[in-house]
Amino acid sequence: MAMDEAEKQRIREEFESSRNKGAQEQQVAAQQAAGPQVEPLAEGSSIKHVIGVVSGKGGVGKSLVTGILATELARRGAKVGILDADVTGPSIPKMFGLAGAHAYAQDNLLIPQESRGGIKIMSANLVLEHETDPVLWRGPVVAGALKQFWGQTAWGELDFLLVDMPPGTSDVALTVFQSLPVEGVVIVSSPQDLVQMVVGKAVNMANMMKVPVIGLVENMAYVTCPDCGKKIYPYGPSRLEETARAFGLVELGQLGIDPVLAEACDRGDFEEKLPAGTLPQMTETVVQVAEFTEFLANEGL
Repeated sequence: MAMDEAEKQRIREEFESSRNKGAQEQQVAAQQAAGPQVEPLAEGSSIKHVIGVVSGKGGVGKSLVTGILATELARRGAKVGILDADVTGPSIPKMFGLAGAHAYAQDNLLIPQESRGGIKIMSANLVLEHETDPVLWRGPVVAGALKQFWGQTAWGELDFLLVDMPPGTSDVALTVFQSLPVEGVVIVSSPQDLVQMVVGKAVNMANMMKVPVIGLVENMAYVTCPDCGKKIYPYGPSRLEETARAFGLVELGQLGIDPVLAEACDRGDFEEKLPAGTLPQMTETVVQVAEFTEFLANEGL
């Protein structure tokens, strides 16, 4: 959705006002908060936008949402990659029909595997001899592997790189935020008890790392009756609106429990079986965030 000239001018004025106000204090704060520098990409690789998909706990469908966003962006014509940072529980390769596939090295760079829909994927499962091998790596080794997946992989030219983050707020998430130029994160949750506490952990982590939260997706919200089409809410009424309002987040949509889609993930034909227009608000919002970021960069803001 293109911005008109009046809106662009308003953004310029607001940005200049914010930048000029207290510039010295902002510079001091930035120096104090400065962490490790973002890792450089391999020569020949260019990535316009890096988006993280996070959750406050495991088992809420974070990888599913990553797959949906990647597929829908690719259907729009974008060049998309997925960095599977969930090292101990990587499920992205199997979803995209790459079970048993392996990444290989060429000219000292890792070559990612590519799905049938053209999505480039790098995952721990692609460098293990067998996909069922456990990943018994300590934190520093995991951090080193993720930096390699980012900076020593021949990604080529991508419009979007989606990072399927590990669940929770571990040191792996810290490594990603400090080493990759993440523009924003999508938070995935479920309608179960203590959901606000769990979402709060993810929101607070993003805020501490100064990474914008794009919005909130509620997964496993309902089941659709195959006979009458009525939606049944096994965990009670949806809490998406309530939780989003509590943390000032944008509602990006709901997903139901879909056995057909679950089977597609297991078979590896997720891209082909995913209904067109799944979670449209999420995809549209991510595209708008990317357009806004490009506008600021072009304006030198």
